[in-house]
Amino acid sequence: MESPLPQYEVPACLHPLLKSLAESQDRPAELQLARARMLERTVRLLQSCRAITETDSPEAREKLQGMPRSLRFPSPRAAEDWLRIRRPALLASARLAVADGELDTLARRLMSQLVRAMVAHFGTQAAAPDLYGIHRLVLDVAERRELPREKAAALLNLGDLDAQTGRTADALARYRSALDAGRQANDPYATGRAMESVGGAHLELGDYDRAADWFGRALAQRLARDERVDAARLYGRIAAAHTYAGRYGEALRGWRAAVAGYRKEGDVAAHARALSELARVQEYAGRPEESLRTCQEAVEWARRAEDVRLQAALQLRLADTLDHLGDPTAAALHRGAAERLLGEEVAEPETEPERPDPSKQDADACEIRSTPAED
Repeated sequence: MESPLPQYEVPACLHPLLKSLAESQDRPAELQLARARMLERTVRLLQSCRAITETDSPEAREKLQGMPRSLRFPSPRAAEDWLRIRRPALLASARLAVADGELDTLARRLMSQLVRAMVAHFGTQAAAPDLYGIHRLVLDVAERRELPREKAAALLNLGDLDAQTGRTADALARYRSALDAGRQANDPYATGRAMESVGGAHLELGDYDRAADWFGRALAQRLARDERVDAARLYGRIAAAHTYAGRYGEALRGWRAAVAGYRKEGDVAAHARALSELARVQEYAGRPEESLRTCQEAVEWARRAEDVRLQAALQLRLADTLDHLGDPTAAALHRGAAERLLGEEVAEPETEPERPDPSKQDADACEIRSTPAED
């Protein structure tokens, strides 16, 4: 894509001459100040580039209005075009800032805003190759400056990208290192997140005992901090590990705890999904009557949550259970209800996995967390 704005590139043969000229004509402090000003302006442009995508945020709109006109973009499309065109230069700026070593604070801010802008405009998957390189740079700075909190964040992000691309063993090593850094920083978010991610990596590798153990460690921390929504999610992850291992009794206890947790927190959609998983395990455990009752309750909660795909999936599960119980007429009624909900193309949602198959497990996906920075 050609840019409507003028672009300038210094031929490589001139670079030694210009560098020598700058060193002889400008004082080191002046050169460093110029680099700092350029980095600061780039950081603010990246902030503006990301903020224009947050059209529903009054705070983002107010922040944009407070910026000079020269730093604002006329539209999200213009911001995306700028980011795409300047991407090679921005990545090079990050690498040079880290290699310089004298402006690490600005370098960290630059990388943080670059990650956020890329995710906002391109999405995590499309930007993954660039994000991997940026997080490696963040890790370099964190290790050089002995910043364990940022080291943990960078390792978690790198582990997530490894996990998403099938490098689960590499991801596991990253998560374990992140756990050590999080403990060194006394960062409960990083340690909890790392323990859960270690569990997810073991789950992906088919080591269900270790997965349940690590999820249990993360759960203990969440309970100690009274983080009840996260605790409910971890009860579900522990139950999933037991389900894959065929330990249906323990899986049922886990899903019941998750259901109770979501109900107490008033999370209707999560409550419905947890009930649907409980019904699935009841069916695996050979309890079709219990599964039928739980499915009916889950349908009601899914209706309250206005989750059409989950309602349809549960109607299909009800139909299968009724077939097992010898009631094909009622089963046909529920299949018809599912077809009416979704039309002729009925598909189960991602929250409704098939019977456990270790070879088809999803990777432990977690949100990319950029380095701490001021906006």
